[in-house]
Amino acid sequence: MKKSRKCIWALGLLLVAGCAGPKNVSPEDPVDALKLKDYDPVSVFVMEEHHPSAARFSTIDMHSHAYRNDEAGIRQWVKTLDENNIEKVIVHTKAFGEEFDRLYDLFTGISDKFEVWCGFDMTKWDQPEFPACAVKELERCFAKGAGGVGELIDKGLGERISSAGREVGLHFNDPKFDALFEKCAELGMPVSIHSGDPIWMYEPLDSHNDGYMNAKHWWIDLSVPGTLDLDGVVDAFVECVERHPNTTFIACHLLNLNHDYARLGKILDSHPNLWIDISARHQETCVTPRATARFYEKYQDRILFGTDNDPDPDMYHAQWRILETEDEHFYLKEQSYHWPMQGIGLSDTVLRKLYHDNAIGILSARKR
Repeated sequence: MKKSRKCIWALGLLLVAGCAGPKNVSPEDPVDALKLKDYDPVSVFVMEEHHPSAARFSTIDMHSHAYRNDEAGIRQWVKTLDENNIEKVIVHTKAFGEEFDRLYDLFTGISDKFEVWCGFDMTKWDQPEFPACAVKELERCFAKGAGGVGELIDKGLGERISSAGREVGLHFNDPKFDALFEKCAELGMPVSIHSGDPIWMYEPLDSHNDGYMNAKHWWIDLSVPGTLDLDGVVDAFVECVERHPNTTFIACHLLNLNHDYARLGKILDSHPNLWIDISARHQETCVTPRATARFYEKYQDRILFGTDNDPDPDMYHAQWRILETEDEHFYLKEQSYHWPMQGIGLSDTVLRKLYHDNAIGILSARKR
């Protein structure tokens, strides 16, 4: 009888506890509910801020595109350049034929601040006459006024300059390009090449990828047959540079090796005909401001300023703040990653070379 009463009493307690439910547990955990794409942190640090409205020294932007394609837009761009102390912009058109002529006439007809570069004519890439035809068009673009070649692109699938060249595996170390690169050396035309993308674009899209929010937009599918990973596409580019020692090459975006400055430094040490530009890598480099500053200091004679972004005033101002100041833990409107920006705080000596002197060295060495 006592045992039965104890059982009934225990059962009653369980029922009461069950009706009351667990304590201190919200119906939905906000951490679980928040999606990564909606994470938009605001810095709480109260520190001195610096917002340069123009580059500290006269600047040459060695990497831009035809972001404005009408007279009014280009004239507004010129106004923005004047306000930001930018004396010249290299416009990489990737174009040839009538399209190159149109863009050349449009930009140079409005302002001498623009220098227009052409692409390679890949329309006969799979035919025996390709090298001769492509070289002939390159010479024509040069005679028209093309100051260099760019931006050529290979992110792992191979050449992606034109809609015609779609052969997976046609990388710039392919012998098909030899005559073109040698002609560039003969004409004194620098060649700007985009090889690969930041390392996060080649990593799995999982919880360990700290560049996930950008990687999801630019991810490289390595399962596609013939696709090179970042190491492979860098190796192909370096082989191209080695095979054409008289050609001036510019590796766009720090050769996408800002995660491995030691390797990038060794490549520069071994190839005196190679320069690098910093275009569109301000978010990727300022996350390691001390390592980046040390690299820029060591290779201050080989680095070129570039933007490769829409020429909005805020974009230019972000460049000056990151390169010139030591501001810490701030966010940009354009931000794709979820890490804070940091100022690199380069010295005036490095800034002068980065902004201007190194570019002048390349541009003035040409045979024009």
